[in-house]
Amino acid sequence: MAARAFEATVLPHLDAAFNFARWLTRNDAEAEDVVQDACVRALRYFPSRRDGDPRAWFFAIVRNAWYSRIARRSGSRGTRSIDDTRIEPLDQGPDPETQLLSKDTVVRVRGAIEQLPVEFREVLVLREIEGLSYREIATVVRVPIGTVMSRLARARERLQSTLTPADPMESLP
Repeated sequence: MAARAFEATVLPHLDAAFNFARWLTRNDAEAEDVVQDACVRALRYFPSRRDGDPRAWFFAIVRNAWYSRIARRSGSRGTRSIDDTRIEPLDQGPDPETQLLSKDTVVRVRGAIEQLPVEFREVLVLREIEGLSYREIATVVRVPIGTVMSRLARARERLQSTLTPADPMESLP
Protein backbone atom coordinates (compact mmCIF):
# COMPACT_ATOMS: atom_id res chain seq x y z
CA MET A 1 0.00 0.00 0.00
CA ALA A 2 2.86 2.40 0.79
CA ALA A 3 4.37 1.70 -2.64
CA ARG A 4 1.14 2.76 -4.35
CA ALA A 5 0.94 5.93 -2.28
CA PHE A 6 4.54 6.74 -3.17
CA GLU A 7 3.90 6.14 -6.86
CA ALA A 8 0.75 8.27 -6.79
CA THR A 9 2.66 11.08 -5.08
CA VAL A 10 5.93 11.09 -7.04
CA LEU A 11 5.36 9.60 -10.49
CA PRO A 12 3.06 12.36 -11.80
CA HIS A 13 5.87 14.86 -11.17
CA LEU A 14 8.83 13.00 -12.67
CA ASP A 15 8.83 14.85 -16.00
CA ALA A 16 8.59 18.24 -14.32
CA ALA A 17 11.29 17.24 -11.82
CA PHE A 18 13.58 16.20 -14.67
CA ASN A 19 12.93 19.51 -16.42
CA PHE A 20 13.77 21.41 -13.22
CA ALA A 21 16.90 19.31 -12.67
CA ARG A 22 17.99 19.89 -16.26
CA TRP A 23 17.75 23.65 -15.74
CA LEU A 24 19.75 23.37 -12.53
CA THR A 25 22.46 21.08 -13.88
CA ARG A 26 22.46 22.27 -17.50
CA ASN A 27 23.06 18.65 -18.50
CA ASP A 28 20.60 15.88 -19.39
CA ALA A 29 22.64 12.98 -17.99
CA GLU A 30 23.35 14.75 -14.73
CA ALA A 31 19.69 15.77 -14.45
CA GLU A 32 18.72 12.10 -14.75
CA ASP A 33 21.14 11.25 -11.94
CA VAL A 34 19.78 14.05 -9.76
CA VAL A 35 16.18 12.88 -10.27
CA GLN A 36 17.20 9.30 -9.54
CA ASP A 37 18.89 10.43 -6.32
CA ALA A 38 15.78 12.44 -5.47
CA CYS A 39 13.53 9.43 -6.03
CA VAL A 40 15.66 7.32 -3.69
CA ARG A 41 15.52 10.05 -1.05
CA ALA A 42 11.78 10.53 -1.55
CA LEU A 43 11.19 6.82 -1.10
CA ARG A 44 13.37 6.74 2.02
CA TYR A 45 11.62 9.71 3.64
CA PHE A 46 8.14 9.11 2.27
CA PRO A 47 6.74 7.72 5.53
CA SER A 48 7.67 10.96 7.33
CA ARG A 49 6.18 13.24 4.64
CA ARG A 50 3.61 15.70 5.92
CA ASP A 51 0.49 16.59 4.04
CA GLY A 52 0.95 19.41 1.59
CA ASP A 53 1.72 19.90 -2.04
CA PRO A 54 3.48 16.73 -3.27
CA ARG A 55 4.96 18.57 -6.26
CA ALA A 56 6.64 21.22 -4.11
CA TRP A 57 7.80 18.47 -1.70
CA PHE A 58 9.38 16.47 -4.53
CA PHE A 59 10.92 19.58 -6.18
CA ALA A 60 12.55 20.44 -2.84
CA ILE A 61 14.07 16.96 -2.74
CA VAL A 62 15.32 17.36 -6.34
CA ARG A 63 16.89 20.69 -5.44
CA ASN A 64 18.51 19.27 -2.32
CA ALA A 65 19.83 16.27 -4.27
CA TRP A 66 21.45 18.64 -6.74
CA TYR A 67 23.06 20.73 -4.01
CA SER A 68 24.32 17.54 -2.35
CA ARG A 69 25.97 16.48 -5.62
CA ILE A 70 27.63 19.89 -5.90
CA ALA A 71 28.88 19.67 -2.31
CA ARG A 72 30.34 16.19 -2.93
CA ARG A 73 32.03 17.38 -6.10
CA SER A 74 33.28 20.65 -4.63
CA GLY A 75 36.17 21.78 -6.69
CA SER A 76 35.76 19.32 -9.56
CA ARG A 77 34.65 20.20 -13.07
CA GLY A 78 31.63 22.47 -13.59
CA THR A 79 28.40 21.55 -15.24
CA ARG A 80 28.08 21.74 -18.99
CA SER A 81 25.53 23.57 -21.07
CA ILE A 82 22.55 21.82 -22.57
CA ASP A 83 23.44 20.70 -26.08
CA ASP A 84 21.54 23.00 -28.44
CA THR A 85 21.11 20.14 -30.90
CA ARG A 86 18.69 18.54 -28.44
CA ILE A 87 16.09 21.26 -28.87
CA GLU A 88 12.94 19.62 -30.11
CA PRO A 89 12.20 20.30 -33.77
CA LEU A 90 9.69 22.99 -34.52
CA ASP A 91 6.30 22.32 -36.03
CA GLN A 92 6.45 22.13 -39.83
CA GLY A 93 3.56 24.62 -40.20
CA PRO A 94 5.51 27.93 -40.26
CA ASP A 95 7.70 28.91 -43.15
CA PRO A 96 11.49 28.34 -42.91
CA GLU A 97 12.27 31.96 -41.99
CA THR A 98 9.78 31.89 -39.12
CA GLN A 99 11.20 28.55 -38.00
CA LEU A 100 14.73 29.93 -38.02
CA LEU A 101 13.70 33.02 -36.04
CA SER A 102 11.81 30.87 -33.52
CA LYS A 103 14.75 28.50 -33.08
CA ASP A 104 17.07 31.47 -32.65
CA THR A 105 14.73 32.90 -30.00
CA VAL A 106 14.64 29.61 -28.10
CA VAL A 107 18.42 29.37 -28.17
CA ARG A 108 18.81 33.00 -27.04
CA VAL A 109 16.29 32.64 -24.19
CA ARG A 110 17.76 29.32 -23.07
CA GLY A 111 21.25 30.82 -23.10
CA ALA A 112 20.09 33.89 -21.19
CA ILE A 113 18.43 31.71 -18.54
CA GLU A 114 21.57 29.58 -18.24
CA GLN A 115 23.62 32.74 -17.60
CA LEU A 116 21.53 33.68 -14.57
CA PRO A 117 22.95 32.91 -11.14
CA VAL A 118 21.44 29.71 -9.79
CA GLU A 119 19.31 31.45 -7.12
CA PHE A 120 17.63 33.49 -9.87
CA ARG A 121 17.51 30.66 -12.42
CA GLU A 122 15.78 28.23 -10.07
CA VAL A 123 12.97 30.62 -9.06
CA LEU A 124 12.46 31.68 -12.68
CA VAL A 125 12.22 28.08 -13.90
CA LEU A 126 9.93 27.06 -11.05
CA ARG A 127 7.58 30.00 -11.66
CA GLU A 128 7.61 30.56 -15.41
CA ILE A 129 8.23 27.06 -16.72
CA GLU A 130 6.87 24.79 -14.00
CA GLY A 131 4.08 27.13 -12.89
CA LEU A 132 4.61 26.87 -9.13
CA SER A 133 3.07 29.52 -6.90
CA TYR A 134 5.24 31.87 -4.86
CA ARG A 135 4.36 29.90 -1.73
CA GLU A 136 5.36 26.60 -3.39
CA ILE A 137 8.64 28.10 -4.60
CA ALA A 138 9.34 29.42 -1.10
CA THR A 139 8.83 25.89 0.21
CA VAL A 140 11.12 24.37 -2.44
CA VAL A 141 14.01 26.82 -2.03
CA ARG A 142 13.45 27.40 1.71
CA VAL A 143 13.29 31.18 1.65
CA PRO A 144 10.51 33.65 2.56
CA ILE A 145 7.95 34.54 -0.13
CA GLY A 146 9.35 38.08 -0.24
CA THR A 147 12.76 36.70 -1.16
CA VAL A 148 11.15 34.59 -3.90
CA MET A 149 9.44 37.69 -5.28
CA SER A 150 12.65 39.71 -5.12
CA ARG A 151 14.73 37.01 -6.81
CA LEU A 152 12.09 36.54 -9.47
CA ALA A 153 11.97 40.27 -10.20
CA ARG A 154 15.76 40.45 -10.45
CA ALA A 155 15.86 37.35 -12.63
CA ARG A 156 13.31 38.88 -14.99
CA GLU A 157 15.25 42.15 -15.09
CA ARG A 158 18.51 40.38 -15.90
CA LEU A 159 16.80 38.22 -18.50
CA GLN A 160 15.25 41.26 -20.14
CA SER A 161 18.52 43.19 -20.18
CA THR A 162 20.31 40.19 -21.68
CA LEU A 163 17.69 39.70 -24.37
CA THR A 164 17.12 43.38 -25.24
CA PRO A 165 19.64 44.78 -27.73
CA ALA A 166 21.61 47.75 -26.40
CA ASP A 167 21.29 49.53 -29.76
CA PRO A 168 17.70 49.75 -31.08
CA MET A 169 19.13 49.51 -34.62
CA GLU A 170 20.41 45.98 -33.82
CA SER A 171 16.87 44.66 -33.80
CA LEU A 172 16.25 45.79 -37.38
CA PRO A 173 16.81 43.21 -40.14
